[in-house]
Amino acid sequence: MTSERTQAGAAVQRRGASLSAADQAAREQSRNMMIIIAAGAVVLALSFGVRSVFGGVLEPLSRDFGWPREVFSLSLAIQNLVWGLAQPLFGAIADRYGDRRALWLGFCLYLAGMILCVLGVSPLFQGLDAETLIGVQHLGAGVLVGAGVSGTAFGLVLAVVGRVSPDKTRSQNLGLVTALGSCGQVALPLFAAYLTEAYDWRVMLAVMAALILPMAFFIPFLKAPAPSEADRAAQEEAAKNEAGLIETLRTAFGYTSYNLLVLGFFVCGFHIAFITVHFPAFVSERCGDPALGLQALGVVGFMNIVGAYLAGQLGARFPKPYLLSGIYALRSLAILLFISFPITPTTVLIFAAAIGPLWLSTVPLTSGVVASMFGLRYMGTLYGFVFLSHQLGSFLGVWLGGRLYDETGSYDIVWWVAIGLGIVSALAHLPVNEKPYRAEAAA
Repeated sequence: MTSERTQAGAAVQRRGASLSAADQAAREQSRNMMIIIAAGAVVLALSFGVRSVFGGVLEPLSRDFGWPREVFSLSLAIQNLVWGLAQPLFGAIADRYGDRRALWLGFCLYLAGMILCVLGVSPLFQGLDAETLIGVQHLGAGVLVGAGVSGTAFGLVLAVVGRVSPDKTRSQNLGLVTALGSCGQVALPLFAAYLTEAYDWRVMLAVMAALILPMAFFIPFLKAPAPSEADRAAQEEAAKNEAGLIETLRTAFGYTSYNLLVLGFFVCGFHIAFITVHFPAFVSERCGDPALGLQALGVVGFMNIVGAYLAGQLGARFPKPYLLSGIYALRSLAILLFISFPITPTTVLIFAAAIGPLWLSTVPLTSGVVASMFGLRYMGTLYGFVFLSHQLGSFLGVWLGGRLYDETGSYDIVWWVAIGLGIVSALAHLPVNEKPYRAEAAA
């Protein structure tokens, strides 16, 4: 009898120890997840916050240097194009050599680009001819900053978060880090507006360059915890049955739903880049207030926090393609209503508050669909190609805005193009199937 009681007591102790170890492991996993989300949010906030202030530079730089507006618009269009072209490369580097190495490379390129951009408008370079100064901006604000943003933005940060998130909370975590990362688009445009009014747009640009530096403290935390022996064995077994990168890419680009997702994200890039770059100048002309446009972008960033977080929550409950379709349709409606009424400071802020929740809410949903379709093994590369389409749309939106403004003296045509593209994207997302590709193929 005593022996039986002793054995029973020992069994209870073992179960208690096992539960305690499981609880401790769960708490450790949760803590690591929070650290990664916080670090990713800061990196995103600085990366997107700094690049969002370039719209406030477009008009004063073009005026002070006597350049057509298309010139610096082309620098920013190159930035968006390089950002997109480099995204699959950074994704492949992260998949092959690790996320942090790709992030460090992006950080160095971003910092170098901002330094060159600031030097290009400083008295130090004023003795250079106009063509050389334009080349400096194309290289600094265009090529280097574009590559730097590519290596510090959504493609890599969301891939890290996606890899360490459990399936049931992945959509929420992607939405949370996107929302928190949007804080930079609230604070930095408002800070930039203050610096521009209080000092000068050149001073503002120099301060923004310095704000890249804190990113270096948070990059080391963006690393997935080492897998356990059991997880490693499961991954190795899964890898034996998994197609390689080339085969996965061939499969993805032969899949209609993936191609429709690529097409839809092109429109997202067109909308966001055009508004980010040209909206401050548009508002300055219509309302006579140079700071109002940057302040409106701050409102966009604030409302985007709500939209991105809500998108992540809704994406866990409803079909993501339908949510994406609704977002693009609402964007077109918001733009249509905005340009249909007289442009005043009040309507500018109302439009900013309306477009904000629709701003980056597409990102957690789109990345979530990619992960659902093809899994996490090559998510960095597959999302990189989707994002390349986004940046091709960004290039077109930024460059076309500057070109048509110089030719017509108005942004009206581009606003109508944005409305039409939003309708196309809303329709394109309706037939997208987010189920895993192998399951869909088998069905």
